[in-house]
Amino acid sequence: MTDHSPSDDLALALALAGNADLISLDRFTALDLVVTTKPDRTPVTDADQAVERSIRSGILAARPDDSILGEEYGTEGDSARQWIIDPIDGTANFLRGVPIWGTLISLAVDGVPVVGVVSAPALGKRWFAARGHGAFAQAHGEEPRAIRVSAVGELADAAISYNSIQGWDGAGYLDELIELSRGVWRARSIGDMWAYMLLAEGSLDVVSEFDLKPYDMAALIPIIEEAGGRFTSVTGEPGPWSGNALATNGALHDAVLDILAR
Repeated sequence: MTDHSPSDDLALALALAGNADLISLDRFTALDLVVTTKPDRTPVTDADQAVERSIRSGILAARPDDSILGEEYGTEGDSARQWIIDPIDGTANFLRGVPIWGTLISLAVDGVPVVGVVSAPALGKRWFAARGHGAFAQAHGEEPRAIRVSAVGELADAAISYNSIQGWDGAGYLDELIELSRGVWRARSIGDMWAYMLLAEGSLDVVSEFDLKPYDMAALIPIIEEAGGRFTSVTGEPGPWSGNALATNGALHDAVLDILAR
């Protein structure tokens, strides 16, 4: 274990995100973008791979004793300090020219995410947090501002994002999604990392989805929790290791868990 502080690790993650943004923006809407299909039938672009290589290189240079888990190149090392990378969350949006995508960088210690950075350069915005230091959003060219989840206390007043009907149906939770949607003020499918950041800023109150990997979730957790929210699986387990996510403003979490309970 090293003596790096959370602030040191967050500063590194932000620097890595800055370099990643230069690479990804340069390839966004590029006419020569190379797109292939992975064995799990999800798309990957040359930008995904280049961004992850850049981040890995930066981590290995600055934190050589830490381990890395990345979407494109797997696991490297076995340290209790593990950097978790999704080089481009929202690849399908990226390759279609939709600006809702971002780079996700997290540091987990003993499996618990303690630093999170979500950088969405096509939206001109970035969100970040370190455990015990608060959560922040920063628009391009502006100073960071502290963010906080909403104070909505009743599901009937809540705005939710469920990502995709297909995802809930495939997981066997379509009836629960319909019940949840009928009981809230607004139900929308915003998708990918942006829905969770809208939750952290107080613009949404509940976000949930299925078929996720740890690198889809790890960076989101410190931001949401430092903003006052709560993040678990749909059955209440903490962390990014259960394959699905339920994020709320905290006040609504148990009520949603009750609807999703089997």
